[in-house]
Amino acid sequence: MSEDAGRKGARRGSWKLAGVVLFMFGFGFALVPLYGAICQLTGLNGKNAGMLVSADVKEQVDPNRTVKVQFLTTVNGGRVWSFSAEQPAVEVHPGQLVTVYFDARNQQDQEVVGQAVPSVAPWNAARHLHKTECFCFNQQPFKANEAKRMPVRFMLDPALPADVDTVTLSYTFFDVTELAQHSRAGDKPNS
Repeated sequence: MSEDAGRKGARRGSWKLAGVVLFMFGFGFALVPLYGAICQLTGLNGKNAGMLVSADVKEQVDPNRTVKVQFLTTVNGGRVWSFSAEQPAVEVHPGQLVTVYFDARNQQDQEVVGQAVPSVAPWNAARHLHKTECFCFNQQPFKANEAKRMPVRFMLDPALPADVDTVTLSYTFFDVTELAQHSRAGDKPNS
């Protein structure tokens, strides 16, 4: 093999490698919205339209069945907030409207805006969870060192699969202060 042919092969290999790197970089950017769309369509990871506002919920309690609903809370990015459910779990009857409360405190000496993102497990319970009120529907502004008691009013649909005896409702609180400031100003945040 000549030296010139070896260089051409090395250049061709370098171009192929650069193409693969560019493809993977683009795929990485597309993965987040693609994952969100797949979760929305399939209910994967407990994210679907069943968790949205359900103003037309009517109680039709199934007194013969009890389901444990657990509450998990986290604060994204190690922010200086406290965030917890007033009780770790409740026992509910499908078809029963239930109100639970969550406590959050901004432990910083400055104003912040938080947004909670919910998730439901198991995945097949998500479409059977109907909320009429939730702090996760809106951004939550906190003054410096302010505490809030925030309600969630929900119902598990009586059509919840019979093999589901425990539902876990998780909330992750994100600091969206910069996003909220830019939204009020009408411009986009730096990303």
